[in-house]
Amino acid sequence: MSTFKTIAGWSLAALSLAVTAGVFLSWQPAIAPLDHHDIQYFSHAQIAKGEQLAALGDCAVCHTAPGGARNAGGLAMRIPFGTLYSTNITPDPETGIGSWSYPAFERAMRHGIDRSGRYLYPAFPYTAFTKTRDEDLKALYAYLMSQPPVRHQPPQTDLHFPFNIRPGILAWNWLYLRPGAMADDPGRSAQWNRGAYLSEGLGHCSACHSPRDPLFGERGGRRHLSGGVAEDWSAHALAGGKAPLAWTEQDLLDFLRHGYSPRHGVAAGPMAPVIHEGLAQLPEADLQAIAHYLSSLQPARAAPASADSLNHQAEQRTEPLGSPGARLFSGACMACHAQEKGPTLTGVRPSLALNSNLYADRPDNAIRVILEGIAQPANPELGYMPAFRHSLDDQQIVDLLTFLRQNLAGQAPWKEVKQRVSQIRASLPPG
Repeated sequence: MSTFKTIAGWSLAALSLAVTAGVFLSWQPAIAPLDHHDIQYFSHAQIAKGEQLAALGDCAVCHTAPGGARNAGGLAMRIPFGTLYSTNITPDPETGIGSWSYPAFERAMRHGIDRSGRYLYPAFPYTAFTKTRDEDLKALYAYLMSQPPVRHQPPQTDLHFPFNIRPGILAWNWLYLRPGAMADDPGRSAQWNRGAYLSEGLGHCSACHSPRDPLFGERGGRRHLSGGVAEDWSAHALAGGKAPLAWTEQDLLDFLRHGYSPRHGVAAGPMAPVIHEGLAQLPEADLQAIAHYLSSLQPARAAPASADSLNHQAEQRTEPLGSPGARLFSGACMACHAQEKGPTLTGVRPSLALNSNLYADRPDNAIRVILEGIAQPANPELGYMPAFRHSLDDQQIVDLLTFLRQNLAGQAPWKEVKQRVSQIRASLPPG
């Protein structure tokens, strides 16, 4: 018994020491708030530059709740550990960042710690934002602080234990945060370096397009930009992937600017607002740089196919009205997606034989597009896709997907599709 008490006593002492050390190491001081008499001056050029950088960083996409004021926070982000709510980043002194000095803003962007010394959850992608250079951080700060203040207190983030213990993020930062501005690669061109800086920094492409490990950290190395998950949608790989056609630099530029590439398809899900609110607002030179960088990550293909050949092969595999899926396609899809020559009544006419979602390992994106449609396209000129969740039952969607996957994409059917259709349908909000 005495031996047990001794071991228990030393274990308790060690645990207490570890907790004390953790509290000491994780403590961060508050940064004094701006005095209401303080007046900050920003140039028009600095504010204009900051507006473009805010568009690149998708600030409004994440910090604006549906129906809410721009950048006033409150967008719910559900993760396996609970629900996060984005913060108010308008210059309101009480509920926003109006009392934040530039050093407080810089600390949040580079180290993930707010003005009061509280650790921010990495859903705010400071592991990417830390790569932003000083002059750009100052311009972004100037823009945000010059916008109209909105008094709005978003709901409090609600995570399960132990993820609700913010000081524990210190350990996460030790594993995944490499603070500091991104340096150019001297072996690359100025355009490539500009594209890498925009994509890997404020653009934070990897936040969605890289897979995550069990601790929610981005996987690096060869898995960097190899595909991830964003708001339950699959974010396709930017380095490689299973697209039927290789992404050329022009394909990427078209998609980033307009949300549509004739050789690949239309942006849907969370990518559509990223383009509409963000990337489409950037200068052409910056978009060209991003496209140039991302195209450099594409693997070489020995015998690249052409769009015409893939469309022709799809036509050869298609027997009109030969199956339930073919009949559904004819009645619900063909008017907008058939590739024979004819008038386009509205928007664009995307080829489903070239759509990456039909070549993916999982049917989730294809299911979501059919169920939810595209009510808010990246560009209104693309046209809208209706939602079929109330007009097609689970078996009809399975039949349609089987036809699309086999006859248009020439791929083996997915397994357990009906179960996934049912699960995804159940997860959607009513309406």
